[in-house]
Amino acid sequence: MLKAIDPLLGPDLLYVLRAMGHGDEIAIVDANYPAYSAGPDVIRLETDSVSALDAILSLFPLDTFVPETCWRMQVVDHPQQEEPIFDEFRKVIARREGPQFKLASLERFAFYERVKQSFAIVKSNERRLYGNILLKKGIVRPD
Repeated sequence: MLKAIDPLLGPDLLYVLRAMGHGDEIAIVDANYPAYSAGPDVIRLETDSVSALDAILSLFPLDTFVPETCWRMQVVDHPQQEEPIFDEFRKVIARREGPQFKLASLERFAFYERVKQSFAIVKSNERRLYGNILLKKGIVRPD
């Protein structure tokens, strides 16, 4: 255990978050997501996707140089449909990084392709459908 670091962030995930550079992306995916066949390294977190997002954003800066930095998967055949988890994602993002960061959406297969290019995948035990989110890393500015 370390001071001021969420205990969900174990050594493997801390290593990945530190190793990532500006513009690299990380995916948090739900229990149904085919994470292990996607390609990038997979880190398991025995928690839900919203708690994983909150823990990661406690250390992880979002990119301020691009218009979109957070993406959710669209509901199949209903791209405008809002699942309750999407609002939970938005609340965590706003609290941790600010209201200027919006939650964009990607069609299911576009989301899968983007995850294949990500730095790593965090696989949660989220059972709610569409509990998937992608994040683009920003920079930490000097004090």
